Amino acid sequence: MPPAATQPPYREDLPPQPPGPPEGEQHFTASETIRDLVIGMADGLTVPFALAAGLSGAVAANPLIVTAGLAEIAAGCVAMGLGGYLAARTDAQHYQAEQRREEAETKEWPEREKWEVAAILHRYGLRGEVLHRATEAIASDRRRWVDFMMRFELELAEPTPGRAAMSAATIGGAYVVGGLIPLAPYILLAEVRPALLLSCLLTGIALFGFGWLKARATGLPTLRGAVQTLGIGGLAAGVAYLVATLVGG
Repeated sequence: MPPAATQPPYREDLPPQPPGPPEGEQHFTASETIRDLVIGMADGLTVPFALAAGLSGAVAANPLIVTAGLAEIAAGCVAMGLGGYLAARTDAQHYQAEQRREEAETKEWPEREKWEVAAILHRYGLRGEVLHRATEAIASDRRRWVDFMMRFELELAEPTPGRAAMSAATIGGAYVVGGLIPLAPYILLAEVRPALLLSCLLTGIALFGFGWLKARATGLPTLRGAVQTLGIGGLAAGVAYLVATLVGG
């Protein structure tokens, strides 16, 4: 009978639990979600800001800026979300294709695939009888064998189920949230100039805060992450604003 899902295999061969934190090791595992948030939020903060700021130099009425900004946010949300969906789907399809290829190779050329397993384990320091036994143990279960080759030969991790839809929703949602921040002053204020100044302030604060949260979530120095995000986002927004101003002017 196979071991229960909550029990690791070969428990009887494991050493006693080593000393460590009571709650166990802490590792960051949401890198894909953070990446999607960064993509959506960074573009959402900079592109609508640049558009609104560029229009503020040529348009005297805030409603026109708000209309153009909302249209851009809607289009950007759909485009960015679709891009995230297609990218995730491509990753999943690539993984499945390589998995089928590895399954076929373990059936058609098992000795060659065993040699590849042994070569990988050899790089990790296994030698002699230990190397032979480890290779045979991995090859004794085809699913485990294929998973090993996917992870250590091809360096591919199995995509999370539903990753494509999750990526699209995360990127698109982050884009909308980010885009509404620089556009909000134009919605709330009647005059263009005060709205532009407040938009600059809110966008800067949002970039700094977002960089701080991103660095905290990934375990990086928070101040450096915040300043870095502010600098990169501010540079991108500034360049986009100059281009929009020059073209609009």
